[in-house]
Amino acid sequence: MKVIVINASPKMEKGNTAAILTPFLEGMEEAGGEVELFYTKKMKIAPCQGDLACWFKTPGICAQKDDMSMLLPKLAAAGIWVFATPVFVDGMSGPLKCMIDRIIPLVYPFFELRDGHCRHPSRESITSGKLVLVSTCGFWEIDNFHPLLKHIEAICRNIRREFAGALLRPHSRAFITMADNGDQVRDIFEAAKEAGCQLIRDGAMSSKTLSVISRTLLPLDSYLCMVNQRFTDLLAEAEIH
Repeated sequence: MKVIVINASPKMEKGNTAAILTPFLEGMEEAGGEVELFYTKKMKIAPCQGDLACWFKTPGICAQKDDMSMLLPKLAAAGIWVFATPVFVDGMSGPLKCMIDRIIPLVYPFFELRDGHCRHPSRESITSGKLVLVSTCGFWEIDNFHPLLKHIEAICRNIRREFAGALLRPHSRAFITMADNGDQVRDIFEAAKEAGCQLIRDGAMSSKTLSVISRTLLPLDSYLCMVNQRFTDLLAEAEIH
């Protein structure tokens, strides 16, 4: 099973999102997945120009010559897409949205009705498959992921991909701090790895496994005190320098 992973965190492998993504990918590889990871920060992907040249002048091929020329065939051939992003202003990071806007060459311009809704038909070269979201959020509540989840689900309907689920880690600042301090969060890393194994081995991730990844780490009032103290310290350090 070919897996294409897009890590759209500006902190790449050192970010909070990578802390969940890395064991997830390890699990997929151990189960036999053929994983290829890309960082949007390392790629040159220009915004879509909206000229629809990929539909009418060079069907299936974008006129812009950048890293999407390499990425589009890989996405077309992959059975699993993994989109990893921190929550930025209630949604995905800008580079990920930019990349998604550029997948228009994978569909035809025509309209068809699917489940009573207008959609674009996919080109014959596109492999059907699944899409997984991996995301972290600094806010405490799990519902901060809801706008992003709705967007990803809509994208899946548009491109005829099965939404296979999401690995979500709220109050991620506490998670990283607790992991660095050796606190009891090993089960979260283990669950992320198990989710990867399940996806390749069973074709689906269990809700029980995903719930472990999102579990509450500390009370809300304790988290507020922790992060606000951290921000206070950072502001003080900035004033000193």
